[in-house]
Amino acid sequence: MAEVTYYTQEGLDKLKQELHQLKTEGRAAMAKAISEARDKGDLSENAEYDAAKEAQGLHEAKIAKLENVLASARLIDESTLDTSKVLALSYVKIKNKKNNAVMTYQLVSETEADLKSGKISVKSPIAQGLLGKSVGDIAEVNVPAGIMEFEILEISR
Repeated sequence: MAEVTYYTQEGLDKLKQELHQLKTEGRAAMAKAISEARDKGDLSENAEYDAAKEAQGLHEAKIAKLENVLASARLIDESTLDTSKVLALSYVKIKNKKNNAVMTYQLVSETEADLKSGKISVKSPIAQGLLGKSVGDIAEVNVPAGIMEFEILEISR
C-alpha cells in the first residue's frame, strides 16, 4: 500500500488532468509510433519498433505510478486547518535569523512542490524543521551547509 499523501484541490486536479492526458493523447501517440515503426519492415531487425515498444512500456509505467499516487491521495479541506501550529498545507512566514530574510512558503506534497511559486515539500529539510512549531518558535533546520535557524512569524491557511 502506498503512503497516504495530502493534496490541495488544485494539486489533485493537476494529477487527474495529467493522468487523463497520458491515457488519451499519450496512448494514441504511442500506438501511432508503434504502427509507423511496424510498417517499416522486418520486426526482428527493426530498432525503431523496439524503441517504440520500450517507450510504450515506460509510458504505461508512468500511468500506473500516477494511478497509485491518486489511489493514496487525500484531499485536505484547507478551511479546517489549525493555524496554531505548522501542518501540511499551512502557509508559513519565516525569518532567517542569520540574514533576516523573510520568506513565505506553503508546505505541500512532494508532487505539488514548486519553489518558484513558494510551495515546498513537507519532506524537505526546512519543512521537517517547521512542522509542529508555533508562531514565535525558532526552528533549527539541519542543511548541508550546517544548521539554519528560522523564526516563525505567521501561520495561515
